[in-house]
Amino acid sequence: MEAWHGGTFGERARCVLAPNAGTMTLDGTNTWVLSEPGAARAVVVDPGPPDEAHLDAVLEAAGGRVGAVLLTHHHLDHSEAAKAFAERVGCGVRALDPAYRLGAEGLGDGDVVEVDGLEVRVVATPGHTADSLSFVLPAERAVLTGDTVLGRGTTVVAHPDGQLGAYLDSLDRLHALAEREETRVVWPGHGPVIDDALAALDYYIAHRRSRLEQVETAVAGLREVEQVDADALPRRVVEVVYADVDPVLWGAAELSVRAQLAYLGL
Repeated sequence: MEAWHGGTFGERARCVLAPNAGTMTLDGTNTWVLSEPGAARAVVVDPGPPDEAHLDAVLEAAGGRVGAVLLTHHHLDHSEAAKAFAERVGCGVRALDPAYRLGAEGLGDGDVVEVDGLEVRVVATPGHTADSLSFVLPAERAVLTGDTVLGRGTTVVAHPDGQLGAYLDSLDRLHALAEREETRVVWPGHGPVIDDALAALDYYIAHRRSRLEQVETAVAGLREVEQVDADALPRRVVEVVYADVDPVLWGAAELSVRAQLAYLGL
């Protein structure tokens, strides 16, 4: 598997990879620096962790001037440095959740952020978390998905904040954008760029449906042979459905299973 290092994409994007690689963050958090060619100011999406060398690299990629900081969602690997970075560069932080904003401006579905000719359209994509947003760059036919769609593997629906029904709706919404060719590429919050947005979303939707079927089958099988306590059921399902997955990831898998069980009413 080729390592991911970020880089320049299209005419308007640079990805600066944060030094926080891990089991849940893959190669690290992707901080996206967006600007129109020749523009004075940039937009920074998900500044990431409070690592000074990383933030220096982000500011350098932005040409030293930032007009807005946007957050895809509140998880700390995306948001922790946002307020301090924004204060440093003299701009606000715009997010769906007011607790993570700096300044009066928030973000919501249908909003359009414009900075020196750059246009970023906001699409609500809850599910991974309740406050998850995606950002469409019409000029690049690109969508920044945060953790809703990853560049490698699949994401965790972080129950109870995350909800599977909402997540499936969000995948359908992103799929519709790709079907209409409003988006062609995915610029994710972790992992490499995806060049075929429609194929990736087809896979994500099929994978979720398959996992739901597996969870239903596992629950039925467990209940046939034993009396499973409700509190113990998610972990028992993980042991069956995710038997081929590294146990290091079972804690995250259990969050997704809890979301699946809630969705199925089991």
